[in-house]
Amino acid sequence: MAPTMVVSATNSWDITDFVVNQGHGVKGLSEMKLPSLPKQFIQPPEERIDASKVVCEECIPVIDMAGLDDPKVAELICDAAEKWGFFQVVNHGVPIGVLEDVKEATHRFFALPGEEKKKYSKENSNSNSVRFGTSFTPQAEKSLEWKDYLSLFYVSEDEASALWPSVCKDQALEYMKRSELVIRQLLDALMRRLNVKEIDEKKESLLMGSMRINLNYYPICPNPELTVGVGRHSDVSTLTVLLQDDIGGLYVKGVHDTWVHVPPIRGSLVINIGDALQIMSNGRYKSVEHRVIANGSSNRVSVPIFVNPRPSEVIGPLPELLEGGEEPLYKQVLYSDYVKHFFRKAHDGKNTVEFAKI
Repeated sequence: MAPTMVVSATNSWDITDFVVNQGHGVKGLSEMKLPSLPKQFIQPPEERIDASKVVCEECIPVIDMAGLDDPKVAELICDAAEKWGFFQVVNHGVPIGVLEDVKEATHRFFALPGEEKKKYSKENSNSNSVRFGTSFTPQAEKSLEWKDYLSLFYVSEDEASALWPSVCKDQALEYMKRSELVIRQLLDALMRRLNVKEIDEKKESLLMGSMRINLNYYPICPNPELTVGVGRHSDVSTLTVLLQDDIGGLYVKGVHDTWVHVPPIRGSLVINIGDALQIMSNGRYKSVEHRVIANGSSNRVSVPIFVNPRPSEVIGPLPELLEGGEEPLYKQVLYSDYVKHFFRKAHDGKNTVEFAKI
């Protein structure tokens, strides 16, 4: 049901309180069918996508994982990671029913009343592992992003069962569990090109020692051309495994400052390299800037799994690379410090990785 409270689009206190503090999110604003976008969400022109820079004839690679035994498939994965930093995988082994279930669970969570979702806000949540919010870092942003999210940090199945919202926890957990095999397959292929012969327990902690799943909701926007769903950024993960719905709206930075749309393919998963793997690969694999546009006609959901180092790990170029004589491009950084640096500021393209450069 749409909120009944009347909000003046010119009153910044009301908007912030309504969206952020009362738990209505931008979904609550969208359901009020405002005639125009509140000024708090209007992005400066340089942060809006320029249609003249969208390249329609290019697309990121689509890789069929069914033939993974063929060395050529591993080559395609590594080539895509080096050139694009993004690719889609099909026949990856995660059942389509699992993907559909987690998308439906995302819609169910965001259909809850504001007071119910607010229980999971930063101020009210029983755990730092469960966080409902709006935009990215509202306190640091000059302009808000048109997105609500539920972020779930995986500690253990017992904690997830106890603390994650009941309307979506089973589906989110199943999606994470079923994705683990393809994550390991991708990392195995990517590591072999970096002279890492085996992902042992130590390497596993470094590459995939922690995971977070986000349920993202992008409601219909009154003036989508004036704002963004997500601003320009690269992920801080090792890998991100993204499930899109069929609406579309994800754009990846191409060459010559262009932008390439990532079209939804039913049953596919979008894979992107995160900053942690760019650093560990000494720049060989690219963590690429990407963004999401707002939509004026459809509600969109997406569900990324962020595969991260354990927070206590120190990340830097892998010794297997440096042993071959490569000069390190990045210093050794405590991963939790890197993540804190990312979350204390607004989205700003690729600037976070500068934190680790020598």
